Amino acid sequence: MNKENTSQKSNGTKEALTDNKRRRFLSGIFSLGLALSTNGFGKDIRSSSPVKTNILRPPGAVPEEIFLSKCIRCGRCVEVCPYRAIKPLDIHYGVYAGSPIIHVLDIPCYLCMKCVHICPTGTLRPVAMKDVRMGLAVIDKHTCITWRGEALCRTCYNVCPFKEKAIHLDELRPVVDDRYCTGCGICAHGCPITNKHGLKGINIRPIYAFK
Repeated sequence: MNKENTSQKSNGTKEALTDNKRRRFLSGIFSLGLALSTNGFGKDIRSSSPVKTNILRPPGAVPEEIFLSKCIRCGRCVEVCPYRAIKPLDIHYGVYAGSPIIHVLDIPCYLCMKCVHICPTGTLRPVAMKDVRMGLAVIDKHTCITWRGEALCRTCYNVCPFKEKAIHLDELRPVVDDRYCTGCGICAHGCPITNKHGLKGINIRPIYAFK
């Protein structure tokens, strides 16, 4: 065996060991989170799903009620995401620790669809970009400055990857069509207006996650 092949084999072994260490670490987080989520008597103290407005599961996710039973917290979707949008939940989330989540106001999903093809358990199912339904964009007409008539803003419309379908303009005001909205969160992330509750003029509700 020549030096080049030996070097390649050595590098491959190092990468495999690093990958295994990473997965053991994520598994450890989940186990610790599970332990911390009980108060010593087996009672779950963090039983409500972390999924809520603007906090979503990655594309292709199975319904939330079965998500934990399928997700093995391997971290592959986290590793493959080129935008670092997918994050594993920390130990404070109890039984949900280690499972993937996207905070769209921090980094939205740009629909590269790499995560759905690398998931080994089918927790994230292969789906075409246009068929993704992470949630539904909902315009808050009390916060949106265009709907309030204070200014003309087209940010959500301009950044939408499916403009004129998922979001179109009606008398210059943005309107969401639930037939085409993927819930990617790009519109919410781009919205320049934040109300006193930390919500935007347009927000993503994870209604599809519970069907």
